[in-house]
Amino acid sequence: MPARVLIAKPGLDGHDRGAKVIVRALRDAGFEVIYTGIRQTPEMIAEAAMQEDVDCVGLSLLSGSHMTLFPRVIDLMKEKGLKDVLIFGGGIIPGEDVPKLKKKGVDKIFGPGTPTQEIVRYLREKLSKKPHKN
Repeated sequence: MPARVLIAKPGLDGHDRGAKVIVRALRDAGFEVIYTGIRQTPEMIAEAAMQEDVDCVGLSLLSGSHMTLFPRVIDLMKEKGLKDVLIFGGGIIPGEDVPKLKKKGVDKIFGPGTPTQEIVRYLREKLSKKPHKN
């Protein structure tokens, strides 16, 4: 059974070309991908992660509100018992914020221009170490 990946665009960021490229690349690589679309609240993302029973969540943000929205999504997911769901992020994230986001629970951040195969390799490696849901 393929790993289930939720790709989400939290907040008011309406630019989703990069997220759609990632969605397509992950689907082409054999992942089962759920894309929430743009302008999702942290509550909507956490609920979708629970409802879809995903193995990981990818958050994409270009608006600069990553230090507020990423931790909020993570907190809500923990409240729903989704402590073992892998969280990764992408978008315009300043280098100095990456360690802060990692402390909050984001496993990895991918910047603009990251080759999609790098993200596929990362997910395959990370998700191979945890049992998939059936």
